[in-house]
Amino acid sequence: MTLLGLGAEQMALFAFAVLLLALTPGPVWIYLISRTLTQGRRAGYFSLIGVMAGVLVHLFAAALGLSALLLAVPAAFDAIKLAGAAYLLWLAWSTLRGGGFSFTPQPLDPVPDRVLFRQSLTASVINPKVAMFYLSLFPQFVDPGSGSVLLQSLVLGVVHISVSTLVDGTLVTVAGALSAWLAARPGWLRMQRWVLGAAFGVLAVWLALTPRQH
Repeated sequence: MTLLGLGAEQMALFAFAVLLLALTPGPVWIYLISRTLTQGRRAGYFSLIGVMAGVLVHLFAAALGLSALLLAVPAAFDAIKLAGAAYLLWLAWSTLRGGGFSFTPQPLDPVPDRVLFRQSLTASVINPKVAMFYLSLFPQFVDPGSGSVLLQSLVLGVVHISVSTLVDGTLVTVAGALSAWLAARPGWLRMQRWVLGAAFGVLAVWLALTPRQH
């Protein structure tokens, strides 16, 4: 059985590979867990939607060959990487500044769903590690002799996004239950803003240190 040139065994192997990657803690886990713990399950879900929308952008870019061009030009890769790190640092600063750097118990201000989506989408799109992931993995499963490379890439991308959404959605659900428990504790109110701000700062450093090659 084949789908657009991709065999069932081939797709199952790819799904297993992306499942292992999805289960590996990384920047997305830090981002989603910190958002959910500090701002609740709804914020986590909208952040997840934004992250996956950004991954979809990278998918189309990789399928069309734009990501290959990005990684072939060191200056372009480094510019996007540093822009992403700067954006995350700005989010960290905005989060901490909102509380006036005070340890007075003060929950984070509610963030509109559209802002959560926009911030997550932006952070995902300007993360060149996603482009590296697709360009390193796709060639191992795509067979130019079995059909359209573009369509095969898109099918594999849909599999990746589906598996990642399932894993990360479960993560957000669990973190959401924990956030409801933490919300009743005054000590957590003192730390919310600093936990989220620190998470953004860690992600900024992580992205800034990302090499162009694995």
